[in-house]
Amino acid sequence: MTSSHDSTAPLRRLTARGPGEAHRVASPLELFFDLCFVVAIAQAGVQLVHAVAESHAGEGILNYAMVFFAIWWAWMNFTWFASAYDNDDILYRLVTLLQIAGVLILAAGVSRAFEDHEFVAVWLGYAIMRFALSSQWLRVAWSAEGAERTMALRYVGGVLICQVGWLGLLLLPEDGRLWLFLVMALLEMCVPLYAEKDHPTSWHPHHISERYGLFTIIVLGETIAAATVAVKSGFDENDELGKVLPIAAGGLLTIFAAWWIYFVVPIHGHLRSSRQAFLWGYGHYVVFASAAAIGAGLEVAVEQAVGQASISTLAASAAVTLPTALYLIAVWALHARHYKVGPAQQAVLPVTALLVVCCTFLGGWAVLAAGLVSALAVATGVTLTARAAAREGAARTSSAAV
Repeated sequence: MTSSHDSTAPLRRLTARGPGEAHRVASPLELFFDLCFVVAIAQAGVQLVHAVAESHAGEGILNYAMVFFAIWWAWMNFTWFASAYDNDDILYRLVTLLQIAGVLILAAGVSRAFEDHEFVAVWLGYAIMRFALSSQWLRVAWSAEGAERTMALRYVGGVLICQVGWLGLLLLPEDGRLWLFLVMALLEMCVPLYAEKDHPTSWHPHHISERYGLFTIIVLGETIAAATVAVKSGFDENDELGKVLPIAAGGLLTIFAAWWIYFVVPIHGHLRSSRQAFLWGYGHYVVFASAAAIGAGLEVAVEQAVGQASISTLAASAAVTLPTALYLIAVWALHARHYKVGPAQQAVLPVTALLVVCCTFLGGWAVLAAGLVSALAVATGVTLTARAAAREGAARTSSAAV
């Protein structure tokens, strides 16, 4: 019998995989896909650093949000589609590689989008990814019947209509692009809700949680890479060891804590319905964007410390502490709160986020303080969890004795 995940098999119908399929893990193609997408995230981060360091934080954050949405939304759509329909045949692989080519074109246009507000390459790269995904949905429609076929065709229509709407980025004057972005982003996010209202896709909870977790790891890895480049630059050009080391140490503690906090709970058990999955999946825009922004903030903090950025120490500190606090709140809202027991455990991450923001005002020690606070949050969470488990074990022992 031909395997449902066999690239050597002949071209076949693109049918749904089972949501209860055993041993479902990310494929090598999916891992390659993620790595290529992080190239675009890295380009967006570099441009965010330049904008913040040159005192154009508002404009830089807006451009970052727009470009990051295109990257995240294309990644997310492929991820959920693959969880339901990945048959790994030759055509599926070729279309996925085409999507990778699209994100590389988008990455090549990021600098022009930030510096010259020219979105031709970004639009083209995004269009390639979206048209490629539409062709996959057409394969599903060809293979399916009834409500499933209708769902696939709704996806095709919704994706193509939205892509036409994004042409406004090339045609509208600059002052109208923000409003276009807000409207089109909302419409894009409504497509899955409309398409799946009568027939949800058969995504796999464990596979989805693993895909999101792996992408989080890759983004955090890119954050470490960006911070390393910044620290090396500070050493090479200014030999400001005393100023750079606290930022490096604080940044490393922050990133380690970010990893620990995200993976401390097995989130796939929470994804029991499409409604929960939609909220969780959409919310990761904030998780991914803030995680990547931490790396950009560390670069800004190093540049300011060694005199290469024309901003205040307060602004440079905020470039690290604010995305860190946003990350903590987002992970708490999406992940941690579903597995915390009692007010003490529930309060750890929100209180930590508040303390990290307060660290902004500690001058040159702000980043180190934020890292120490984040590490303390991990230690506190581990301690509270261990105590709760000990109490639960003692209660079971007592009940058994009775």
